[in-house]
Amino acid sequence: MLIAIEESQKALLAGEVPIGAVVFHNDKIISQAHNLTESQKDPTAHSEILALKKAGAKLNNWRLNECILCVTLEPCTMCMGAIRNARVGTVIYGAEDPDRGASGSLYDLSQDSRLGPVPRVIKGILKSECESILKEFFKTKRAKN
Repeated sequence: MLIAIEESQKALLAGEVPIGAVVFHNDKIISQAHNLTESQKDPTAHSEILALKKAGAKLNNWRLNECILCVTLEPCTMCMGAIRNARVGTVIYGAEDPDRGASGSLYDLSQDSRLGPVPRVIKGILKSECESILKEFFKTKRAKN
């Protein structure tokens, strides 16, 4: 999670919503990313999507069932759809997202067996650290408006 937090800090410095993600395979980092939606003008450039794309390229396989995805914020519906389509084996996240979360906060697409193999989900890892970066970002953003 610490590396995902480092990625979220990169996003913060770039003026992006500070969310970071890391993909592990066989206990090694194979990809990491942070949100780039603003700079890329791309609504799909979430940290999870970018990290999954890099992981697939690294493994030369879209099936990531032996991988662990670690992300600072609970994945949204779009990202959880990609996670499920990639068959990611384990998802770890820090902060919950009551507005858009798709792992139990608003929806729970992570555990719906109709979508295929159900990933293991671990919630709340370094939760306060993940939340504080997001709170700092939105506090600063509101102050500018």
